[in-house]
Amino acid sequence: MTGLDDLIRLCPPPADVPAVDWPAVETTLGTRLPGDYKHLASAYGPGAFCDFLHVHHPHAPAPWANLTGPVPAALRDQLTRDRDQDRFPVPHDPQALFAIGVTDNGNHLFWVATPRTAPDAWRITVNEARGRTWHTFDGTLTGFLAAVLGGQAQVPVFPRDLLDGGASFTPSPARTASAPAPWPGRGRRIDSQAVRAWARANGYDIPERGRIPATILQTWEEAHPG
Repeated sequence: MTGLDDLIRLCPPPADVPAVDWPAVETTLGTRLPGDYKHLASAYGPGAFCDFLHVHHPHAPAPWANLTGPVPAALRDQLTRDRDQDRFPVPHDPQALFAIGVTDNGNHLFWVATPRTAPDAWRITVNEARGRTWHTFDGTLTGFLAAVLGGQAQVPVFPRDLLDGGASFTPSPARTASAPAPWPGRGRRIDSQAVRAWARANGYDIPERGRIPATILQTWEEAHPG
């Protein structure tokens, strides 16, 4: 039984999932992707596990969760600066890390993309949001998800009550090309420092003071509805 089989047994995927043109996606990224990830993304589509862990997907409606969006490159640059300026330890070569997911707490999941030509051998590593703790899983993304959601693996930077509600998957709301997604936070009071902290944790360069760019505000609202 594969990691994906275990995952489907724990939380069945939704019935209606958008098709993915994987050759086009891999051409855009300039790299082949692990086969287990392509099967996972094709089975589940964009969304979140346990309403906490968002796996990046080519059809994710928000740029921070889109596989072909700006986040993977931005995070590589940020981690390189952290390592070079000795701000946070990075146990892997930042240029070999490819962001594949993010949690609501700002932890990032990465493929350790070595060797580059053997994507099915890539491991998974998770970092603490703007902290010093890293956790590496010696296996595939689907193996990692199945182990975590099945309770066989504990990730130190994940909340202890992650599985209190059981394993689940919630699809992302669809966004049509002709109708942009609404900004649910219009008129809603927000904590600007929380937005700045979240933006920096997700690879955005943002100053400590001054106006928060509207694109970052909207992306934050999309990640924190309600």
